[in-house]
Amino acid sequence: METSASTTTLRTAPRSSAGAAALTRRTGLSLPPDFPLAEWKRFGKHLYLIADSSSWWLGDWIIFGQDMYPGRYRQAMEETGLDYKTLRNYAWIARRFTAAERHPKVSFQHHAEVASLEPAKRAMWLERATQEGWSRNTLRQHVRQAALAGSSDAADEREGKQVQLQVRTTAERETLWAGAAERDGRDLAEWIISSLDRAATRETDPARG
Repeated sequence: METSASTTTLRTAPRSSAGAAALTRRTGLSLPPDFPLAEWKRFGKHLYLIADSSSWWLGDWIIFGQDMYPGRYRQAMEETGLDYKTLRNYAWIARRFTAAERHPKVSFQHHAEVASLEPAKRAMWLERATQEGWSRNTLRQHVRQAALAGSSDAADEREGKQVQLQVRTTAERETLWAGAAERDGRDLAEWIISSLDRAATRETDPARG
């Protein structure tokens, strides 16, 4: 790579058949007229990887600054031209994933979609996104659907949850209840529940008593 104040020559990029290289400037990209289609596609992927990787780079850069030079967030904003919220998000996502947890085959934004999850679930979703070729938005939809299903299951579990009650009583009273349950053709626990239900109904709806 060769650089000047306003121009960068990407020597890692292919040349055209005439030998001219792609040129990047601060405000643009110049490609020779005979740039081959296959190389144009490869160069686009190269540019995308640079753009995506820069999100990780910025996040790690900010974390280093936070750890080594506390209180320099304003300076980071001045150096990058990015606002506080953007820098904070880069740093937060970078902190959520160790280098070993970052999946090279999906984007930084894919990682952002699952960053709030626990490590095992993050890894599972990123692997699925890789295998299925999901876009960031598709991954988001699947994660949200799973979260909604999980909330529904949790609600159902709470609704069907059994509550165990302990009642202190005397032997005489237990014998009395057991006799009543036997006459009613029920076991003791079932008879107690039925009796409590009837009592509760009378309290809430006296007309049915």
